[in-house]
Amino acid sequence: MPAGTGDGDNIIQPFVLNTSRFHGRLVRLGGAVDDIIGRHDYPDPVAAVLAESVALTSALAAALKFDGVFNLQLSGDGAVKFLVSDVTNAGDLRGYAGLRGELPDADAVDRSPIPHLFGNGYLSFTVDQGVHTERYQGIVDLRGATLQDCVHHYFQQSDQFSAAVKLYGGRDANGRWRAGAIMLQRSPETEDPNQEEPTEEAWRSALIMLSSCTDGELIDPEISAHNLLFRLFNEDGIRVFDPRSLRFACRCSEGKVERVLKALSDIELADLIVDDRVTVTCEFCNDERAYDRAQLAQLRAS
Repeated sequence: MPAGTGDGDNIIQPFVLNTSRFHGRLVRLGGAVDDIIGRHDYPDPVAAVLAESVALTSALAAALKFDGVFNLQLSGDGAVKFLVSDVTNAGDLRGYAGLRGELPDADAVDRSPIPHLFGNGYLSFTVDQGVHTERYQGIVDLRGATLQDCVHHYFQQSDQFSAAVKLYGGRDANGRWRAGAIMLQRSPETEDPNQEEPTEEAWRSALIMLSSCTDGELIDPEISAHNLLFRLFNEDGIRVFDPRSLRFACRCSEGKVERVLKALSDIELADLIVDDRVTVTCEFCNDERAYDRAQLAQLRAS
C-alpha cells in the first residue's frame, strides 16, 4: 500500500512498541468508509458492522505481504446473508452487505449484533494474488457477540496470527460514518529471552493498554493517530512509521460487464431483458450500466 502524506483520516499508521517489540497498526477511516456505506440504504446496525469490517480488513491486510486482494467475509443464516469487504495492496477499499429479511429488535442487535444479524455462520479471510498463485484462506465459525469477538476467536484458532484488535464503527456528530481499528501483533522475533520483562507479562500489559481505548477515541477526528497511540502506549515507548493511504475505489468496469454479457447464452441473456434493456448494477458501488437491444446485439457481434 502506498505511503500516506499525513496524520489524518483514511490511513494505516504502523507502529512498534519499543520495550516489548510488539508490532501494531492503527486504522482511521472517515470519508472512505462513509462513501462505501453511503452508496446503499443499510439499516444502521448493518452499516456499523460493515464499517468495522472495512477497518478490520485494512488492519489485517497490512500485516501481510501480498500483491492482490485481501478479502473478509461473514456469512450466516440470519437476516444478513453475507457481508464482504476487501482491500488491494494499493489501498483500494470496498464493501457491501446482502440482506434476506427483517432485522430483529434493535436493542438486541445493539447488545450482540453478530448472532442477531447473522445467526449461525462463518468468518473467512482470503488472499487472492491472481490465477497463477495459490490462494490462502482462513475460516472459522462465527462465535461471539461482536465482530471483535469473532476475530479474536479466529486468532485463537490460527497459526498465522497471534494478535488482538480493538474495533469500532459509528456515526459522528454530523451523521457521517467513521471507523477505526487498532491491531497489536506478536511474532517469534519478539520472543527475546534476554528481555527483563517476560513476554507474556508484556503482552498482558499491552492488552490492558489497548482495552483502555474508548470507542469515541478510536474514531474521533480531533484526536490524531499519533496522539492516540502516545496516550495508549507511551509507557512502553512507541515508534511510528510512515502512514499508508486508504481510499474507496470499486474495481467494476464497463469492460468486465461486457465480457460477462458476451459470455451468456441467448436464453440466459433473454431472461435478463426488462423493458427492452439489460441493466447491470454493481453490488459494491451501486453504479448501474444499461444496454438496450441494439447495443447488446452490437456487443455480442463484436
